[in-house]
Amino acid sequence: MSEPFHIGIDGLNLALQRGTGVATYARTLARTVAGLGRAPDLLFGLPVHRHAPMALRETLFFAELGRDDAPDVSAGGSMPKRGRILASPMPRHMVEVPVNGRVSAAAFAERMPPFSRLTSFGSLWAVAGRHFRRYRQFLTVKMAAPPAIMHWSYPVPIRLAGAVNLYTIHDLVPLRLPHTSLENKRLHDRMLRACVRQGARICTVSEASRQDIVTFLGADPARVVNCYQAIDPIPQLSPDMVSARLRALFDLERAGYFLYFGAIEPKKNVGRLIEAYLASEVTTPLVIVGGRGWRSENELRLLGAPGSQTLSGAARIRKLDYLPRRMLDVLIAGARAVLFPSLYEGFGLPVVEALARGVPVMTSTAGSLPEVAGSAALLVDPYDVNAMAAAIRTLDTDADLRARLAAAGPLQTAGFSDAAFGDRLAALYRSVLPPRGGASTLSR
Repeated sequence: MSEPFHIGIDGLNLALQRGTGVATYARTLARTVAGLGRAPDLLFGLPVHRHAPMALRETLFFAELGRDDAPDVSAGGSMPKRGRILASPMPRHMVEVPVNGRVSAAAFAERMPPFSRLTSFGSLWAVAGRHFRRYRQFLTVKMAAPPAIMHWSYPVPIRLAGAVNLYTIHDLVPLRLPHTSLENKRLHDRMLRACVRQGARICTVSEASRQDIVTFLGADPARVVNCYQAIDPIPQLSPDMVSARLRALFDLERAGYFLYFGAIEPKKNVGRLIEAYLASEVTTPLVIVGGRGWRSENELRLLGAPGSQTLSGAARIRKLDYLPRRMLDVLIAGARAVLFPSLYEGFGLPVVEALARGVPVMTSTAGSLPEVAGSAALLVDPYDVNAMAAAIRTLDTDADLRARLAAAGPLQTAGFSDAAFGDRLAALYRSVLPPRGGASTLSR
């Protein structure tokens, strides 16, 4: 029987108060790794000082994890004003956080995946970003008894000493659609290329992203591995329960509304979706769930500014802010269809989550979306408002089509199960570990 994989995973996106697609990826990655036989070590960037008493570190860690104003969430971000740390070429040492049940951590159950060990280093991501900008080298971090493999769930300019370092690159959206994001494009390109050079492998989440990484970053195709990804477990909600909760929480009827869920930002194409919905002239309401991001006011302009006169059709559109997962699950399960005409995706998690629940989907012909949706969704040109409007009308009136799409969805998404993801990850990890008794020739 083979020894369980000893894997490390970063907590960059796990520390975010509001879940994102990459946070879901990190969480499902950790859960799937745990299913391979050993829960992973988690490395966070929360300020737990190395001089803090061991017995108090668990309390300090969860106090920081629960803050609404987390100071450090980006490898490219600026240093927080509190506790500035100068860039230094010296390695940084992760701080052990013993977890013995001192903290009642039930409130973090949706965010914290299974783990074997917790370590943290304050402002790690911002320190690494500053280090990379100054020295053009990855920051080295050290820890006692490091895992055999460190799987960074996002491209960050960090390497763990003593481990084989792998990096997941989800997509090249900042380089392919530069007008849709705020990253420093020159720096982002440099960091991605450094990940490609230094990583023992690059893991990605679709064939579309894999091809982009090979084509635009010049990566060796043999070192770029598409593992796809898994989704969170689907809660078992009966139709009666969904109907009751929809009425009680949202004043909605099951199958009585269209749903978009995701960030409100240019890449997601919400502005054209709203335009297409209004042009379709359907009376079924549209519910939009998502936090406002960069340039969200442009995407929502047809809904009107607070206090201003709005279009009469806009009254059929309901905008909700970020919702806890348990509430979002109810909205997804009860939708007549999910509308997700994104301009580009590395994977397209909302599409897969809806299809897996047997909810009809309209999505776009761009990026990975045709790949993950297959023939189980209606595909439209995300720049063609008329085509989107026609698809919305069809989904609204054609019950037979909705039934066919609902039946096809779960079959299409079978390849994104925990088991399938685990098999692909296990093959990836085996490919970078040296044979027993042999020395590794891989970059560490």
